[in-house]
Amino acid sequence: LHGLHHTNMPKRKEATSSEPSKKGKERAKAQDSTPSSSSSSSPSLASSSSSSSSPPPRSFELHNGIELPVLGFGTYRLKTAAVKNPVEIAIRHGYRNIDTAMIYNNEKEIGQVLSQSGLDREDVFITSKLWRADHGYEKTLKAFHKSITKLGTTFLDLYLIHWPGPSKNKKNTSSDKEIRMQTWRAMEHLHETGMCKAIGVSNYTIQHLQELIAECKVVPMVNQVEFHPWLYQSDLHEFCKAHNIQLQAYASLGVGDLVKDPEIKTIAKKYSKSSAQVLLRWAVQLGVAVIPKSTNEQHIRDNMDIFDFILSDEDMDKLKSMNQDRHLCWDPS
Repeated sequence: LHGLHHTNMPKRKEATSSEPSKKGKERAKAQDSTPSSSSSSSPSLASSSSSSSSPPPRSFELHNGIELPVLGFGTYRLKTAAVKNPVEIAIRHGYRNIDTAMIYNNEKEIGQVLSQSGLDREDVFITSKLWRADHGYEKTLKAFHKSITKLGTTFLDLYLIHWPGPSKNKKNTSSDKEIRMQTWRAMEHLHETGMCKAIGVSNYTIQHLQELIAECKVVPMVNQVEFHPWLYQSDLHEFCKAHNIQLQAYASLGVGDLVKDPEIKTIAKKYSKSSAQVLLRWAVQLGVAVIPKSTNEQHIRDNMDIFDFILSDEDMDKLKSMNQDRHLCWDPS
């Protein structure tokens, strides 16, 4: 990537006084300029039956003023060389938000693709995550530097704690709470020194967030969780909104199962869209960022084409009513 070096980030601003990021706007413009692949018969914004008349957002402003692109490209299970072609395709079609993690074993390859893309570093929003084996203050700092070295950059736009504890089990002992706070202190340090423009968590429940907010200096900017109509975490979503924490969804398509649902197919037909596009639009319309993954070029392109229609209130409610509190990935509760 060109322009690897960065200047120290300004101190966190209150959400009420922060200005949108110039680079965030540029990333949004890049996605906005991507040619639409939707059918010409798709309902336009003006003809949508939704009561909302606001244009669909291309980015969400985090509480420190950083712009998080609404749509990102996920890379889970695309290990090593398998990630290169999909990321190249995504970049070519206008994605400027790439999500990875230490445990995905693809940071080095993503860095190689980005370095060959011709894009300036500031034009791409890069997220990575701290794996659960690296909890603890010093281990967090060490893991972060490993990640940015592999990615070929000197900073991250967003760094997340991947899992709320050093093990996958659901115990929540006092030692687990203590090590989570040690980890967060390291995250705060990375943010304060400008090495992470934004910091956050992943797979955190309301309980985990309450515990963190009670002791932290910097409230998480993002909580990335499993979120789709079968797992409509409305309580968690409302809690995050109340504390200015941006929710970001993974597994938005229900790991491929939801796109086959007959009711979702019926809704999609009404808008001349695919089930995947409806599921992504549903989350975005709720104010939730998304990071769909695909290795299929047409699907990668189609997943971007979610900004030219608005789901009606009735269809939004239908999708909400499908909730089963059903985890298809991991349950951290």
